[in-house]
Amino acid sequence: MATIQELKDFTQQVRRDILRMVHAVNSGHPGGSLGCAEYITVLYQEIMKHNAEDFDMDGRDQDLFFLSNGHISPVFYSVLSRSGYFPESELATFRLINSRLQGHPTTHEGLEGIRVASGSLGQGMSVALGAAQAKKLNGDSRLVYSLHGDGELQEGQNWEAIMYAAAKNVDNYIAAVDVNLKQIDGTTDEVLAMGSIKAKFEAFGWEVLEVEKGNDIEEIIAGIKAAQSLTGNGKPVCILLYTEMGNGVDFMMYTHAWHGKAPNDEQLESALAQNPATLGDY
Repeated sequence: MATIQELKDFTQQVRRDILRMVHAVNSGHPGGSLGCAEYITVLYQEIMKHNAEDFDMDGRDQDLFFLSNGHISPVFYSVLSRSGYFPESELATFRLINSRLQGHPTTHEGLEGIRVASGSLGQGMSVALGAAQAKKLNGDSRLVYSLHGDGELQEGQNWEAIMYAAAKNVDNYIAAVDVNLKQIDGTTDEVLAMGSIKAKFEAFGWEVLEVEKGNDIEEIIAGIKAAQSLTGNGKPVCILLYTEMGNGVDFMMYTHAWHGKAPNDEQLESALAQNPATLGDY
């Protein structure tokens, strides 16, 4: 079990990785990646039972995670590599030609830790539900987790999956929604107002928990453990994770501008100064 300080140090190094990866190729999505750094760190370093040393696509007797909003691949790649799935040095190949670390995760490259391609938004829950039902059929008691953007919920396939999950009592599944209220073209209210996401999930028959401080590691751990306690009771579980896009970098926070924009040299220097190395750069 990691200490809270160890999880904070891990997250800070992940932030550095995200910034350096996106800057190196002047391409990528730092905003949402930074906003979810704590959550994905907690999943892989504290919550999930998983096997980095002997990765296989089945994941029998392991907890599984599916990233639906695949554009935040920088945070996913960083956490996977620093959790032992592949060498940290490979982070330097992010988005390069012939790299396994494409802008959106893919399976045909054989990158350890990636179980589904997730470039097109709105599809991750459908895949996660299939995995959760497969675990039930196989008598596997481990859980399935997924992460989605709030703007991503504007995609219709999500709601088919949300309806299906409750109708089929998929209760070994915890879906988290990154509620940062921003997407590439502005706020979610400006682009397509969602109303109450909590009320919608509840109306579809889900158990819903809220983590108001979605960038606070202790709050995230408590929220996930509360969600775990609700599994096995006939309903899927949703965590609404209220985060700040660009968290940890002052000029990237409180705006949607860094959804898909890389920092220049000067901006990178400022951002890294706010996040000194803790585990060593790749």
